[in-house]
Amino acid sequence: MTQDLTETAREKFAAHFGCEAQGVVFAPGRVNLIGEHVDYNDGLVLPMPVKAGSAIAWSTGEGSDIEVHAADLAESDGFPADAPSKPEQVGWTSYVRGMAAQWDTPIPAMRLLMTGDLPRGSGLSSSASLCIALGRAFDAVTGGATDPTVLAEKAQQTEHEFAGVACGIMDQMAVAAGEPGHAMQLDCRDLAYRQVAMPHDWAVLVVNSGVTRGLVDGEYNARRAQCEAAAAALGVASLRDATMDDIAAADLPELDARRASHVVSEIARVRQASNALEQGDLSAFGQILREGHASLRDLFEVSHPVVDQLVDRLQEIVGKDGGARMTGAGFGGSVVVVTSPGHVAAIEAEFGDRLLRVT
Repeated sequence: MTQDLTETAREKFAAHFGCEAQGVVFAPGRVNLIGEHVDYNDGLVLPMPVKAGSAIAWSTGEGSDIEVHAADLAESDGFPADAPSKPEQVGWTSYVRGMAAQWDTPIPAMRLLMTGDLPRGSGLSSSASLCIALGRAFDAVTGGATDPTVLAEKAQQTEHEFAGVACGIMDQMAVAAGEPGHAMQLDCRDLAYRQVAMPHDWAVLVVNSGVTRGLVDGEYNARRAQCEAAAAALGVASLRDATMDDIAAADLPELDARRASHVVSEIARVRQASNALEQGDLSAFGQILREGHASLRDLFEVSHPVVDQLVDRLQEIVGKDGGARMTGAGFGGSVVVVTSPGHVAAIEAEFGDRLLRVT
């Protein structure tokens, strides 16, 4: 899929700009197996890259502007390479200008054509994928070799400053440093990570619920504020440092207590999931996914009725042979299911047009 997408980007570049691209870069999307809404609480997460993503064909240009065309939207933008201003409204141009603004090395005039095969709003980090791809394009033209962690930090800063989303760094790190066929156990406090190979007899699939979610409607930022309030009330730097006993003993407002309970229990689930993954214990891993979804639905309240129904249906198909849960920030998006290859055909038969195979 990556090769097809990069060739598509090259062909569309030539058709739009009337010249050949000098290079094409790619960045995948990501699916988070477990560890939701804990990255901005300094927690542990377990994401992995998917095959779909963002491709950008590029060349140097004339003058001093960056010209960019979003082929999938048939929209274009242009701005001075040395003065990328913030757009009045948040949109795809926010990410292009934001990543250019983060760049330390002067960027020459460029032509960029962007295309991708990640459904927007599906919970697979299309924005992080775009940001990392842009960073790789800027890296290519300026002759740098930016460390993946630094690239992820620039992408996160773009989300904060140009898109208005107070996100953690999980998505950007998974996209920038993830390895195909591996889950990344990432410590969001110090950004230390290790790659954990997925067992060959496990299948990871993502099913799009069809409910497009948005983050800049205030709900995501509100959850972050609630977590920060709970941490302050508990007297800890972040909820990473809290325990369930701390929450039980504190006189927290009910809402903040539920948010904190999700975060603390979810961090524990990431550790449990990593152990189950390394031991090849699919049944235990599936149970952890089910518990994670219930926590997101009931304690953090970021699920959606359509997503809950999809999780229940996928769980019916796989039984105890794996598990399913919502993935991503919530309010729609996608469901990840981890199971044995024997159940893939049944899932494909029912959800083929909404299905993305990760392994």
